[in-house]
Amino acid sequence: MSYHVLVQFDIPPAKRDDFAKAALFDANGSLENEPGTLRFEVIRDENNPNRFYLDEVYESAEAFQQHCQNETIKQFYEMVDSYAQGPNFIFKGYLEK
Repeated sequence: MSYHVLVQFDIPPAKRDDFAKAALFDANGSLENEPGTLRFEVIRDENNPNRFYLDEVYESAEAFQQHCQNETIKQFYEMVDSYAQGPNFIFKGYLEK
């Protein structure tokens, strides 16, 4: 059963491109270096261009916890902490089949 996480960040307009680059850095690093990461997408809200969602899927909750300890996410937060509002967790949970 896969573990899903949806996270929201609100970003000042002048930092949207910077945030998108940092989030894609985190997403690509996670997909390349964390075997338990199944999907990691960066989504900009269609109605609020200053809101981003990170849509993440992991093999398990343990894989997500491992992601939270890895260097890629630490670097991501170093890049965005001075201006990003979040993360606000929209949900965390298991896929039902």
